[in-house]
Amino acid sequence: MDWNARLREQLTWHWDHQLRDRLAGLTDDEYFWEPVPGCWNVRPRGTGSAPVRAGSGAMTIDFAFPPPDPAPFTTIAWRLAHVIVGVLAMRNAAHFGRAATDYDSFEYAATAGEALAQLDAEYAAWLDGVESLGEAGLARPSGPAEGPYAEYPLAALVLHINREMVHHLADVCLLRDLYLHTHREAS
Repeated sequence: MDWNARLREQLTWHWDHQLRDRLAGLTDDEYFWEPVPGCWNVRPRGTGSAPVRAGSGAMTIDFAFPPPDPAPFTTIAWRLAHVIVGVLAMRNAAHFGRAATDYDSFEYAATAGEALAQLDAEYAAWLDGVESLGEAGLARPSGPAEGPYAEYPLAALVLHINREMVHHLADVCLLRDLYLHTHREAS
């Protein structure tokens, strides 16, 4: 059994058959839509009222660690930024040679199209990185970048990232459905 291929297939099947086509055509209105008051979002620098703002470019993300309880509702833009930065880019940097990044140094997308391009690039880098591990690399410890999970094998990290991708991007698809059903033109 080629476990490396099976781990990648778990994510690529979801991406190819359930997710990526559902993100095609994402509009800026959907991307930034705040379905309830007090949403955390990605915003132009100097706007918004979140306790902490992160980001190095023209756009910032509402952020606090630890988050308040209950955590604020998050927009499509925020959820995509979390997947792009916290789920993929930081792991690509820690394990596969990407330039270092974090929530504070990342340049967040100002449009839905830019965010999808960032997502596609980080996703491709992650898959290439996982493939480069081969079978032996999956057994290596995850290392200090994974904090208390440093001794867990990289296979456990791959499974975790697969869960994170499926979970968060399914939320994005659900928010797109909600947007569609609440913004229909009167017939």
